[in-house]
Parts: sequence; C-alpha cells; structure tokens
Amino acid sequence: MKIYHEIIIAGFGGQGVLLAGTLLAQSALEQGLNTTWFPSYGAEMRGGTANSTVIISDDEIGSPIAFNPSGLIALNALSLDKFLPKMIKDAVIIANSSIINTEEYKINKNIIFIPISEIADKEIGNIKTANMVAIGALIKALKVPSLDNVLKALNTAFAKKQELIDINIKAVNAGYNYK
Repeated sequence: MKIYHEIIIAGFGGQGVLLAGTLLAQSALEQGLNTTWFPSYGAEMRGGTANSTVIISDDEIGSPIAFNPSGLIALNALSLDKFLPKMIKDAVIIANSSIINTEEYKINKNIIFIPISEIADKEIGNIKTANMVAIGALIKALKVPSLDNVLKALNTAFAKKQELIDINIKAVNAGYNYK
C-alpha cells in the first residue's frame, strides 16, 4: 500500500498547533516512515494564526510544502476558511465544532465535525489538550500513523515533562474513539 499524506494543522497561536505537527511527524518516524514538518506562525504568536504542515510517506519526500493536502485539522473557523479550498477532493478534514458554526459548512461532506474543545475541557479536564484530541481523530480517519506510534511519540515529546504524558494519552484516545 502506498502511503502519502500532506497534512495541515491550523489554528490560533497557543492552541498547540506546532506541537501537534511535531507529534504527528515523530509518530511517522516511530512507524518507520519518511516525514517532514514545516511550521508557520504570525509574528504575534499567541492569539495570531499558526499552522504546521506534515508530510508522511513511505517514499522519499521532495519538498516540505503541501501542494495537494489530503488532511486538515482546523481548530477554528479562520483556519477552515483558509485551508478548505486547498484540500484535494477526498481529503480528511477534522474541524472543531466547539467553536466553528457547522451550519456554514453543511454542503461539504468531507468535513468531520468534532467538539474538540469541549472534549478537551469537559472530558479530559484541560482545554490545552484540544490539539491531542484532534490528532486522535485525524489518525483514526487517515489510518496513518498508527495509534500505537502516536502514543510512543507522546513519550518522546514529553520526555522532560513526564507529568503531561498521561493526560495527553487520554486526549489522543478520546479523539480516536469519538463516535
């Protein structure tokens, strides 16, 4: 099976967009795949726009730029509006219905609306885990990288902050297991 995904993770600065991209790239490495990670954020950082592009392939990757994105995590409406037109026809799109008006996007059947912020806040008990809830939902839909490799990558990403591993594992699982 040929594996090739260009994934964009987008939201406001402070939503953990860059960390989510790093985790996704590390997960691909854990699985023995090739990957690139390309962050982009506004000068204002927290509260400004941020996105990261992750490319995952079982073959060599020629560029870290997504020309035909096949996956999107949109943590806010601004990000969904910006990147939705760039997605390929059968892209997997995970959108945060906690803060995006789903009625405006009813026509697009590719969008999987999940109350990401609500799950993070009410089920996990920490709104800062919304990015991990979104990662769980995305990997379930894309089937790459595997859940096991994402959980391994969490241990690497939080090696110096061991106290954050369990809550982030719980958040990834919540997104993965959402309906």
